Amino acid sequence: MTVDTPDWVRDAVFYQVFPDRFASSARVPKPGPLEPWSAPPTDFGYKGGDLLGLAERLDELVELGISALYLNPVFQAASNHRYNAYDYLAVDPLLGGDAALRELLDEAHARGVRIVLDGVFNHVGRGFWPFHHVLESGPSSPYRDWFYLDEAVLAGRAHVEAYGVLYGRPASDLGYRSWWDVPSLPKLRVEHPAVREHIFSVAEHWLRFGIDGWRLDVPQDIDDPTFWPEFRARVRVVNPEAYLLGEIWEEAPAWLTGDRFDALMNYPLGMAILSFVGGPALDAGVIAGQVNYARAIAPLGGAPFGAQLERLFDLYDPAVTAVQYNLIGSHDTPRARSVMGGSAARLRLATLAQLMLPGAPAIYYGDELAMEGVTDPGCRGSYPPVGETLAADAAETRDFVRATIHARRDHPELRSGEVRVAGAGGRWVVLERTAGGRRALVVLNAGDEPVEIPAADGLRALDLAGMQPATVRGGGTIVVPQLSGAVLVGE
Repeated sequence: MTVDTPDWVRDAVFYQVFPDRFASSARVPKPGPLEPWSAPPTDFGYKGGDLLGLAERLDELVELGISALYLNPVFQAASNHRYNAYDYLAVDPLLGGDAALRELLDEAHARGVRIVLDGVFNHVGRGFWPFHHVLESGPSSPYRDWFYLDEAVLAGRAHVEAYGVLYGRPASDLGYRSWWDVPSLPKLRVEHPAVREHIFSVAEHWLRFGIDGWRLDVPQDIDDPTFWPEFRARVRVVNPEAYLLGEIWEEAPAWLTGDRFDALMNYPLGMAILSFVGGPALDAGVIAGQVNYARAIAPLGGAPFGAQLERLFDLYDPAVTAVQYNLIGSHDTPRARSVMGGSAARLRLATLAQLMLPGAPAIYYGDELAMEGVTDPGCRGSYPPVGETLAADAAETRDFVRATIHARRDHPELRSGEVRVAGAGGRWVVLERTAGGRRALVVLNAGDEPVEIPAADGLRALDLAGMQPATVRGGGTIVVPQLSGAVLVGE
């Protein structure tokens, strides 16, 4: 099968936004009291971030070099994370409603910025209108087949009591199947024709509204093998360049053969970067709080890291590798700085690796400011408001991220073409990138001593603000300081 991936993603730099925590606009009325913006985040608290607040800060992101946004769910839901939607066809009023998304899309597109929304189609919230209909009408509801219901429970008890919504029954006695046995997340029966059509029509509706793609939540938990191929077919009719990104945490080449997704959230690459750059500074306590991290993150030397990179390069079709969503942190993980023992220098080095490898790099909001935070809710802290003075680490890291994104933009060989591991040893790795007859070297030194790397003449080191500069000696030898990196390009 032919692998067809969107061209625009190959040059994109993504920025992930958790809408409740990024920015709040005075133009979005708040219905009541909110958790203080500067207070530590909590599981259930609302900070009051909204889509107009994001629209009002787009210029900052464009200046940083961002060209695409991935937004955590924006549809009506009774949680700050909104992974429990009760209406897929309406943007949450707390975020400004449909009009706010319209303004955000128009302002973003005017600046050349694409927007990808989070599609959570495996499960819904208890307030989802068809589920509410079942709660009120019981066996008489025409929506009863939209969910995995226990017919005996449905027929034999009072409706509300049967579903345990008000009585706190264990998931095994709820009377309906839920995601990970979480009572607030009823699972949809996607093989049912009406459910299927509803989801497909939702995807088409927002694409026609103007979004540029979907990030699909827990796609492996939808058991029907025909669902995602049909989803892709329907989406691509509306927008042939729509980006379809699957949330799968492990290596999964079978999902990227051209019939389902364009890319996956590339957690295996991100965890390898953290293992290499974090090395002896990795915080075992922080890592233990995220089950996937606990299984995969451990100190990794230069040679094993290089071998892991080469294996990942070869795992997928080049058209897929070019659009993989490369991340070192998200709303589901501890922040990268915290994983690596709180070191801003290691965060900058990990970000350099992320930005210089094949694929579409994705900055988790606030990582460009060296924000810290352990697993949810700690990783979902509030973004600094307009006018707040940044700490030295934050300003230095932002300057570095901006300089590196712009270097990637200005030198095509840093974002396209071929890549290979040109050398590795101790705690360093050298990557060679070539495109259009141009050559570049990327040196990553995660050790605590400078390293000297021989290189061909005719290359010069770029100035990456916020990172200790490398020096080029006679004969082309590159000296890279400890916990630093270098990017060398041709004249």
